[in-house]
Amino acid sequence: MKRMNIKLTENWKLRDFHVGEARDLEVASPEFIDYFWMTTTVPGDIHTTLREKGVIDDPFFGHQDQKCRWIEEKVWWYRTVFSYDSDLKPGEKMELLFEGLDTYATVYLNGVELGSTDNMFISHSFDVTRELNKGKNTLAVKFDPIHVHAGDKVQYYWSGYSKKRIWARKAQSHFGWDWGPRLVCAGIWKEVQLIKRRHAHLDHVFARTTSIEGQVGVVDVDLCAHAFDRECSYTARVELLEGTERVAEENVSLDKVGGITVDGAITARTLHHSVTLQVMDPKLWWTHDLGTPFLYHLRVTLFADGELIDTYEQPFGIRKIELMQLDEEGRHAFTFVLNGIKVFAKGANWIPIDSFIATVPDSRYTHLLQMAKDANMNMIRAWGGGIYERDIFFDECDRLGILIWQDFMFACALYPDYNRNFMNNVHREIEQVVKRLRSRTSLALWCGNNENDWLYEALSSTGEITHPFYGEKIYHELMPAVLEQLDPTRTFWPSSPFGGNDHNSREVGDTHNWQVWHGNNEPRQFGEPQTQDYSIEGISFKRFKSDFTKFASEFGLHAASNRYTLAKNMPDNQFYWDSDEMKYRNKDVHYPKGIMLMEGYTGVPKDINEYIQFSMLTQAEGLRYGIEHYRRNKPDTSGALFWQFNDCWPGTSWSVIDYYGLPKASYHYARKFFAPVLLCVDHDPNGPLQLWALNDRREVYQDKAELTIYRMDGTIIYQRAFDVTVEANSKVNFAKLTEAEILQQHSAGEVVVVLRSKKRVTEDYVLYLRDYKDMDYQPAHVQISVDEAKGHIHLISDRVARMVMIELDAPWVIMDDNFFDLIPGEVKTVRVHQVDAGALPWETLRVTAMNDADLQKLGIKEMS
Repeated sequence: MKRMNIKLTENWKLRDFHVGEARDLEVASPEFIDYFWMTTTVPGDIHTTLREKGVIDDPFFGHQDQKCRWIEEKVWWYRTVFSYDSDLKPGEKMELLFEGLDTYATVYLNGVELGSTDNMFISHSFDVTRELNKGKNTLAVKFDPIHVHAGDKVQYYWSGYSKKRIWARKAQSHFGWDWGPRLVCAGIWKEVQLIKRRHAHLDHVFARTTSIEGQVGVVDVDLCAHAFDRECSYTARVELLEGTERVAEENVSLDKVGGITVDGAITARTLHHSVTLQVMDPKLWWTHDLGTPFLYHLRVTLFADGELIDTYEQPFGIRKIELMQLDEEGRHAFTFVLNGIKVFAKGANWIPIDSFIATVPDSRYTHLLQMAKDANMNMIRAWGGGIYERDIFFDECDRLGILIWQDFMFACALYPDYNRNFMNNVHREIEQVVKRLRSRTSLALWCGNNENDWLYEALSSTGEITHPFYGEKIYHELMPAVLEQLDPTRTFWPSSPFGGNDHNSREVGDTHNWQVWHGNNEPRQFGEPQTQDYSIEGISFKRFKSDFTKFASEFGLHAASNRYTLAKNMPDNQFYWDSDEMKYRNKDVHYPKGIMLMEGYTGVPKDINEYIQFSMLTQAEGLRYGIEHYRRNKPDTSGALFWQFNDCWPGTSWSVIDYYGLPKASYHYARKFFAPVLLCVDHDPNGPLQLWALNDRREVYQDKAELTIYRMDGTIIYQRAFDVTVEANSKVNFAKLTEAEILQQHSAGEVVVVLRSKKRVTEDYVLYLRDYKDMDYQPAHVQISVDEAKGHIHLISDRVARMVMIELDAPWVIMDDNFFDLIPGEVKTVRVHQVDAGALPWETLRVTAMNDADLQKLGIKEMS
């Protein structure tokens, strides 16, 4: 028989106590009366339960997160009663598995203390064969507040946003970050299962592609089983399937004993073996922009004396991924190579999907990652201040063909690597995380931390940090040693950024470009102070063009969330530009940076409408300016992962998709500037127009590119076609024109430049020769018609319409385009639907352009 799993999701109750108010064994006892406790959901968290019960107000509305601080000071108890009626046979044991406890928890079954936990990121198992009753069972879990365990620890050295967080192995962003509020969660945040084991079980499986040569793909699979019955003979079958067809199979005897494993009361022998599968004419896994992310199905079956006792299954792609750090000429590089093809990594940084991670449905992951693919992203960086994501995150990236840069969860702080208990905890975490994720096809890189090496050296040079580099032993000793043993197939990168004479050096490794937005003065070298230039020029996105990094793994600009998102979470009397509530949406330091950035490109907004428009346009144009520069510099620059993809709450941040899944202008810009084939123009005011064709595909790109210069009324003043041929995975600068040549005596501020693919291989490229504030737009009248049944909006304008914005008052509304420019006389059709296929609130439709003749909500008018 296969193992039996029972999910314990029913009948959970919750209550808070003051620290020291109650005796633990009394509350854990089956006789304790919990009749008046509130019901709760598992998996879940305490904040969400309190919000659902009306005990607290919505923490995302206004300043109401401040009313929740008492929650993190309390002791919280979960209790449930469940029935178990089976009889155990010889060779069977019962195991209680918590996939995630956040964070300082003590577990009791039928009044017996099973043990305590201190790590949110890993699972925790308990042998309950003897403690489990036939019939009624009481399971209780106590959660201590963080201060009980970290309050007396050393807290005087550097740590951003909170001092206590460095001792707690939980999501560091729970303590607040520069894009989200402080909401220190606790609770049973993942599944709880009662598992019947028989003789043994598969502890972990490690599958990886070792070679792809000729017509043969070689896949090595390591198996490890934990056996508590010494009398049985164990065998395993390893199969690789394509649909129902078996393409490779091996049967092995698990006769290699690797000692014993002890986890609390669980003791077992470790049995292991390795097999090699050969796949003829393998279908390779590619990122979606290079090919098909083909997945086989790996199945491992464990037998005891011929009886099936356990099965492990996962999708598996045959592929080779490497990080090239020296190019063919021996120069420094930072280039991912997939199946022998150099990849320009195009994507973004991923933060926790919600402040309350436990309650997020898997469907939100599916939708957001589909949006990443639709925006032509081929890599996501899982940032190191959140969580090791759920399986659904990796499932979707495997399926969609998106590579993952995986940080370990250490960010912007010194960590107590001198403390034995802390280091043992971290060691367990790293081992378990690596075993869990290393067979994932999409996983491309392990990275030790976020910014710790760079900021430690930079802040030490300014005198802000005077302590040793606490945490260094984690990233430079422990992690390399564990990965050498458990996953030697991938590059381990100690930190991000890292490399060179300054860990943010442009000559070696990866970089975080915070010259733009934060105004950092770079380059610098070790020992030199890190200084900032907080001026319009000092934080301008025009500084991107001086950056010739090998790989940009962080950079970005702020923009407002969409109007619906902001209005839903603020009092009506505070919904105006520069109100206290608007400022509270922004958790970044030095608040005027966003204003200065807009001042340099759009001008300073006068009201909430202009703020939404100006901040979105500045972010979108700034990211486009930087990313097109990075792409033109390929292969010397081999990646651009902007900060950040998503939001955890309805605030103002660097994200391109807001909390309710509504894209900002930058998301739609990203779909265009990340396109595998891109026609673009490199231009600065008064300078030449350099016309480029960029081809990231594995095939030659041939086309005719047409450059057209329009006046604001749609009159064409210049037009020219160019034959374009670009070799596979290459680039061509195919023309250079002067402003005088294309303007034909017209002013640069009264024209728009459009570069088109005549074969429609890529979307039209629209450029303005001057910053928004220096343009001479004419008032545009945008007419629209709507086909509600089909979900189509048709638009036409009599003048160039700058950044046409379509709004509907609903979350998770998907449009195939938005925040686009209209050329006079051209009809644009936008397709609209809601994620859950719900009815769209067409009565709330608003269509505006930045140079809208009415500068207010437009009614639905029939197109003439």
